[in-house]
Order: sequence, then C-alpha cells, then structure tokens
Amino acid sequence: MSVEPLSSLDRSTLRERSLAALRTAITSGRYRPGDHLGEVELATHLGVSRGTVREALRHLQQERLVTAGNRGMLRVNQLSSTEVRELFKVRAALEGLAVTEIINSGRREEAARTLRDALADLGRGDFAERVEADLGFHLLLCRLAGNSMLVEAWRALEGRIRVAIMNGDAEGSPVMMAGDRHAPILEAIESGEPADAVAVVEDHMAAAAEHFAPAAD
Repeated sequence: MSVEPLSSLDRSTLRERSLAALRTAITSGRYRPGDHLGEVELATHLGVSRGTVREALRHLQQERLVTAGNRGMLRVNQLSSTEVRELFKVRAALEGLAVTEIINSGRREEAARTLRDALADLGRGDFAERVEADLGFHLLLCRLAGNSMLVEAWRALEGRIRVAIMNGDAEGSPVMMAGDRHAPILEAIESGEPADAVAVVEDHMAAAAEHFAPAAD
C-alpha cells in the first residue's frame, strides 16, 4: 500500500476527527479495497494514539467499510459483485419509496423544482466532484420525501455506495453520473404516476449495478 500521509490533527475531538479522516481516505479511494490498515502507521500519520485509531477503526467496522481478515488484520472492505448488486437493489427500494412519497405528497411540484436545480450540477468537474453531485442528487431525493427514517436508511449505506463507485471504472463512470441519465427520474416525478416513477428508479439502479459490479471483483 502506497499512500500519502494523512493530515495531522490537533487535540480537539480527536476520535471524531480521526474517524472522519479515515472514512474519507477510504471512500475517496486513497485506501483501496484489501489495503491493510495498521494502527501504528495510521496513528503516526494522524498524530494520535493507537487507542484513538483503534476506536475509529472499530466504528468503521460497524459501517462495513473495514473488515477483519486473516489473523485479525484489518483491511479496507471489498464488495463482491453480488454485494454490489444487492446494494443497488436496496437503493432502488429506498429511492422508489422516495419518489412515491414525493408524488403522493402535496409538495411534488416544489420537489421537482428543487431536483431540477440539483440536476444542473451533475456531470461537472472532476471524477470526485461528479461523485459528490451524483450522491447529493440521490440524497436530496430521499430528503424531499419527508421521511426521516428513509434518509437514515440511505445514509447507513452511503459509505459502501462510495466504495463501490470510487473503486469502479473511473473512465466509464462519468456517463453513469450525467444529468441526462438522471433526468428520467425527475420527469417521472413530474408525470405524477408513482408506478412509472418506481420503474424508472429501478431501471436506473439496475444499470448502475451492472456497471459497478464487475469492477468490484
């Protein structure tokens, strides 16, 4: 594993900042699937104690971003093709519920205008910026449903979504994040037919699963 040292941290809220730094290093692709995460090395890079790093790694295990391998060595989790397909299938269920609730609410037109503004940000910038815009659009979709549990469920998957995307095909992925690929979701919401909107979301996620799953193995 060859990575540049992470930025040193000050002494305030060390556990939270260590956790945030390690999570970002994983979900941005700085640490790749299968990379060993050694407490000593990480503690040195972050300027914190091994105990602080251990607590952060334990939390990342709960998020399924880190997994214990042979002899208990912690490594960045690697999603199999099956897991990636399962992940996007669950996303389809969650976001299908989101479009249904938006359409059935009295806020459909307002939500559509908000999503149209977000749509304009898709496909811009470098790869990392496109990822942020893509995930931001989908998170916004869930938030506009007005269901806090739906948002919480989506956020619980966010780390693994990022790992699947960031470790996929960087050259082909921008096509998956383009505005014209997301426009059908908005158009389906504007049409006001829940079943049609759900079908569009399911097709969107199925295509994403097929794109990212092969690169995950």
